[in-house]
Amino acid sequence: MIEEFKKFIMRGNILDMAIGIVIGASFTKIVNSFVEDILMPPIGLILSGIDFSNIFIVIKKGISDAGPYTSIEAAKQAGAVVIGFGVFINTIISFFITALAIFMIIKIFNKMREKMVKKEKEDKEAEEKICPYCCSSVNIKAVKCPHCTSDLDK
Repeated sequence: MIEEFKKFIMRGNILDMAIGIVIGASFTKIVNSFVEDILMPPIGLILSGIDFSNIFIVIKKGISDAGPYTSIEAAKQAGAVVIGFGVFINTIISFFITALAIFMIIKIFNKMREKMVKKEKEDKEAEEKICPYCCSSVNIKAVKCPHCTSDLDK
């Protein structure tokens, strides 16, 4: 059973997946920092100094302190039940930035792959010709078609 587990763990796709998860987690931290620390402060300043992360609604006041609360953390520490829709707005913005970044990466990857496939196709076409009799693909150096045995022009 241990040998089987070692084989499973050491398979290439498992390692690739683990690396992808680690890089994805790091990328998420970068995007969240970008949204919370760089993007949202100017937007809040434009909107009269609103800090989106502190926009919340108190559903039930806290036991130790009845409020008003200056931040969502203060409300939660007092035991209040809150809906933090400002944090939700930050999360939505983070999601869209992450989705846009992934879209751009995939678009660049697909463009590179498309160029590689096109080059491979051109290389293959340079190495082959079509038999005029049976329309089969034949090596460019062939003088006889291996499919229909017709004589080919050079």
